[in-house]
Amino acid sequence: MTNEKITSQSRSSRLKKNIIASFCIKGWSAFIIFLMVPITLKCLGEYNNGVWLTISSIMLWIDNMDIGLGNGLRNKLAVYLAHEETEHARSLISSTFALLSYIIVPTMLVLTGLIIVSDNYQLLNIDPSKVGDLNQVLIVTVILVCTTFIFKLIGNFYMGLQLPAVSNLLIALGQTLALIGTFIVYKSGSHSLLHIAIVNSAAPLLVYLLAFPYTFWYKYPQLRPVVSLINLKEAKAVISMSIQFFIMQLSSLILFTTSNILISRFFNPAMVTPYQITYRYFSIMLVLFTVICMPFWNATTDAYERGDMQWIKNATRKLRFMTICIMICMAAMVIFSDFVYAVWIGQDITIDLSMSIVMAAYIFILIYSMRYSYFINGIGKLRLQLIFTSMAAILFIPLAYLAVKWTNSIIWFMVIMCIVNTPGLIVNRIQFNKLINGTAKGIWNK
Repeated sequence: MTNEKITSQSRSSRLKKNIIASFCIKGWSAFIIFLMVPITLKCLGEYNNGVWLTISSIMLWIDNMDIGLGNGLRNKLAVYLAHEETEHARSLISSTFALLSYIIVPTMLVLTGLIIVSDNYQLLNIDPSKVGDLNQVLIVTVILVCTTFIFKLIGNFYMGLQLPAVSNLLIALGQTLALIGTFIVYKSGSHSLLHIAIVNSAAPLLVYLLAFPYTFWYKYPQLRPVVSLINLKEAKAVISMSIQFFIMQLSSLILFTTSNILISRFFNPAMVTPYQITYRYFSIMLVLFTVICMPFWNATTDAYERGDMQWIKNATRKLRFMTICIMICMAAMVIFSDFVYAVWIGQDITIDLSMSIVMAAYIFILIYSMRYSYFINGIGKLRLQLIFTSMAAILFIPLAYLAVKWTNSIIWFMVIMCIVNTPGLIVNRIQFNKLINGTAKGIWNK
């Protein structure tokens, strides 16, 4: 048996193991999120819960301020390991940790200062009589999230090793700790937004702090980051790709996370709650498909570096079948949505069927696009994704504003989310087919 066949088989075997493990882990994560929603809602009430969801969306901006270095690391690390360049890999890890620290410390100081001098109640359209400690909540959350920002690179490290199940496990453990903390806050009777912010922000940080010594002192000491190997030239090796990832991440943030902020501004914070409930319900399928797709990213990088295009073609056929299955499941989720909402959150909040239908359409557009983008990301041909995600982000806010102004309807706001994401889906499909068939030229091959 040839080395190429052995590599292909070991890659597929590792892929299957990670998908199976990730299914179990993500299943637990989905269960945790489902439990978290009603507990947090009962603890804070509809208005304060909407405020917390809005703040959480803002924190996601900080979480993605790594200028794409996390994704750049996972791609470049996979390349180094495919060619058995361990010393370069270790220098890359050391340099990336250092560069992230250089980014986040001044960012944390600037954001803290802005919170102190700004009128955040006016900015977020929040009633001071209902939320008395907003600035304190924001400052504590920013400090905890910024600290987590550096150590979460451990997740990208495991993805570069083609072990996304480990990255998923770290996230699930953080969510589990957050649920336990939220339940304690609820049972204590304090029902404090500040306490909810602390337990939700500190939980993932604690998990990463514990994972760091286990990963680099016990499991992979040969790849442990050290100060002596910090080389910003090594970091620059991934900067070009990282910047492209960063712009796409930033565009995705505008599309995905500003929706909570815009809904709070265009309508009121209470309206964020039903929107988020429908999103979390249908995003179960998004999480499911992410579990399947995530291992393909760096497995594709490995296959592409070794010239194993047949493996990539075989892998995408499996995802085609999964996409059809998910579409059928989502149709069933729409049909039974009223029943699920009633069991899940009770009768306190009414969610219109049209909101469920549009949200299902939006999530499926993301899933269908993801089917191709994860392979394209693994190959590193990012130019077209960069252009179309940027265009979608630029168009989203003005189009959403006009839709709300003309209709005063959150449904049309969500329809705009579907519209701006559709062109990227079409282009992803065309580019992927060109790449695997060897016909990609010009911008299709960049």
